[in-house]
Amino acid sequence: MTEIERLRTTLADELTQRDEEGCDVADLRGEVEAQGLAALSAAEVTAYLDRLAALPVRPGFAYREPSGLASIQAARPAAPPLPAADMAEYEQRLRGAWLGRCAGCCLGKPVELWPRQEIRRYLDAAGVGELRDYLPLLDPNPAARPLHPSALVSTRGNIDGMPRDDDIDYCILALLVLEAHGLEASTEDWAAAWLERLPFMQVYTAERAAYRNLVLGVPPGEAARVQNPYREWIGAQIRADVLGYVSPGLPAQAAELAYRDAALSHVKNGIYGEMWAAASVAAAFSLDDPVEAVGAGLAQIPAASRLHEALTQTLAWSRELPAWEQAWERVEAAYGGYHTVHTINNACYTVLGLAYGRGDFGATVGIAVACGEDTDCNGATAGSIFGAAHGAAAVPDAWTAPFHDRAATRVSGAGEPRISGLIERTARLERKFRGG
Repeated sequence: MTEIERLRTTLADELTQRDEEGCDVADLRGEVEAQGLAALSAAEVTAYLDRLAALPVRPGFAYREPSGLASIQAARPAAPPLPAADMAEYEQRLRGAWLGRCAGCCLGKPVELWPRQEIRRYLDAAGVGELRDYLPLLDPNPAARPLHPSALVSTRGNIDGMPRDDDIDYCILALLVLEAHGLEASTEDWAAAWLERLPFMQVYTAERAAYRNLVLGVPPGEAARVQNPYREWIGAQIRADVLGYVSPGLPAQAAELAYRDAALSHVKNGIYGEMWAAASVAAAFSLDDPVEAVGAGLAQIPAASRLHEALTQTLAWSRELPAWEQAWERVEAAYGGYHTVHTINNACYTVLGLAYGRGDFGATVGIAVACGEDTDCNGATAGSIFGAAHGAAAVPDAWTAPFHDRAATRVSGAGEPRISGLIERTARLERKFRGG
C-alpha cells in the first residue's frame, strides 16, 4: 500500500470510527463523497483527519467513555464480592488457561475473519454438525472464501506444535515485559518492547498504526490517537491474558496492568476490551463458573460504555434463550454493524461460547469460533477463561496433544518455546508478585 492509499483508507475508516464514538460526521462524509476519496491529495486527507479529530461528541449520545485510567476507574460499577483464589489449585488452573488459549486459538485459525454463515457451509460440506474438534482440511474448499494460509498447519491431522499466531505472540511478549519490569510495567515499557521484539509486518490494524507512530517519534502516550482509526478494534483485547494469569483472584490489578498496555494503541472500548478480558481471566482463578468471571470482569470497565452494555445484553440473552444460535441472532441484530475485528461484537461472541459451553471445553471454544468474525481471537479468549475456571483436567488431551509442548512465535529472541516452559515462567512471576 502506498502512502496516499494508506491515508485514504485511514480517512474512510476514521469517518466510521468517529461516527461510532458519537460524533456527527454527516457533513464531513458528504464533503469527502462529493470530492471523491480517490481524488484527495495527502494534504486534503490530512486536513479532513484533523477536522474529524476536533469533532465533539454529539449532545444526547447515550454513553460516557473516558480513556484515562482514573476516569475509567471512577466510572466502574460496584464490583461483586469475589472469593480469594485457592493457590493450591493455581498451577493446574494456569495450565488449563494456557492450554485452553492455545487450543481455542488453533481451532479458529483456518476460518479467521469468516462470517458464521460461511463457517456453517464449510461444516455442512464436511459432515460436521456442532463444531467440537479441529476443522478438517477440505479440498476443494466448498466455501466462498479461501481458508487462512495457516490452515495447512492448524487443521485436524496437520497440527505439529501450536502454530504461530499474534494471540500467542502477545502472551510471550507480556512475559518478557513483566519479567523485565514487574507490576510497574509502563506504557513506555510496552512501547520499547514492541520496537525491540515485534516485527512490524506481524502486527496489524491498531498495533501497526501505533507502531508506525512510535517509529516516527510520536510519544507512547499519544501513539493510539494519531491516524489510527482502529483504536477500538480487538487488538488490545487479545493481549490481556498473561496479565490475568499473574493476578489470580485480583481482577482490579489485572485491569490496571491491562490499561497500561492497551493505552499504547487503543482508546475507549479498545482499552476496555483488554481490561475486561484481563479481569475476567483473573477472576476465573477464584471461581468455578466462567460466566461469573465475565461478570467480575465487567466490574472493571465503565458502566455507561458500549462494551459494558453489549456484554450485559449478551449475558441476559444467554439466560433467556435456549440455543446459542438464537442469542447470536440478537447479538448480530444489535452489534453486527461493527467491523469484523472490532472489540465489541467479538467480545459478545466470546461470551456466547462461555455461556452456552456449559462446562464442556469443546462446546465452549466451538461455539465461540462458530459465531464467526475474529475466530482465532475469540476461541483463544474463551479457552483461556474456561481453563482458568475449570483447570487443566477439563481441557481434553485430544485438543493439546498435537502441540507436542511447542509453540511457534515471531517474538524476537523467544525461539520456539515449550508451552510447559511458558507456564512455568508465568507461575514464577505470580509467586514473585505475591511475595512467595
